[in-house]
Amino acid sequence: MSEKLQKVLARAGLGSRREIEVWISAGRVSVNGKIAALGERAGPQDKVRVDGHVINSDKLFPEKRRVILYHKPVGEICTRSDPEGRPTVFDQLPPIRFGRWISVGRLDLNTSGLLLLTTDGELANRLMHPSVEIEREYAVRVMGKAEKDILDNLRQGVMLEDGEARFDQIIDGGGQGINHWYHVILREGRNREVRRLWESQGVAVSRLMRVRFGNILLPRSVRPGEWEELSDAQMRDLLALTGMTEQRTASVKSSGKPSRQTHEKSIGALSRQTPKKSIGALSRQTPKKSIDASSRQSREKSIDASSRQSPKKSIIASSPKKRKLAAKPAPRRNKS
Repeated sequence: MSEKLQKVLARAGLGSRREIEVWISAGRVSVNGKIAALGERAGPQDKVRVDGHVINSDKLFPEKRRVILYHKPVGEICTRSDPEGRPTVFDQLPPIRFGRWISVGRLDLNTSGLLLLTTDGELANRLMHPSVEIEREYAVRVMGKAEKDILDNLRQGVMLEDGEARFDQIIDGGGQGINHWYHVILREGRNREVRRLWESQGVAVSRLMRVRFGNILLPRSVRPGEWEELSDAQMRDLLALTGMTEQRTASVKSSGKPSRQTHEKSIGALSRQTPKKSIGALSRQTPKKSIDASSRQSREKSIDASSRQSPKKSIIASSPKKRKLAAKPAPRRNKS
């Protein structure tokens, strides 16, 4: 079965559809030795070249779209190779027969937590695109409790060297001694943005962990260096954030926010010990609904690894109650 060239090349991770359309218009793409035109189609039997270089058919036409959730430990980098010989996240991933794993954004060397990887380059590009505004949630440990004026600055916006940035939400997670935990939410993925925001206020970050991307959260069952394949339900929800669909899956428009049920459950243990005012925008947007035993069990499973070392009051992100994204996780696979 043939598909439009721009879709095929975007899926291979060579660029966005719009970028590839520009390449085709400029005559940089050929099919079976002939310069391609916009709207031209190609199939597994065709030989596709970009700037004269043959693109492997297995890369252009992978078997099935796959997405895995990887728990990145501190000390691994998100590039495929490193001249310094440092370990990379790609060293730990399951082998695939066709195509390759493409990282959905990056986490820096000293940041741990949830990292999504997919065989679909177009999906990766859409998930990373700023216009989609998918929420990223991080657990942050800082030295000492931040003053109110610092938190206000971080919510209202701070001018960094690459433009203004801010946190959509900051939730106090409590702390002991000199360490204090916060959960912060933002809708973009600039380089070291979370750290730079805190550093702009003179606050040192001693630990940083991503616990949620959109409505996909880091399960407690997936330990550092381990991965888990997304379930069909999780895949549908993830595709809905970008407007993409799988066969027999209807398109669902979304702003990239978790559902109201996710907000309700994401306040976790913090809401049991903290006055409602400290929950901020989360509680204002969340209806007061009872949480049954199964949802409490799901919430407990989704406690990220940072909560085991942080105070009990640190919050967790959780999956929507109706969809139960983590209800039937795929079998955990240790690195080998």
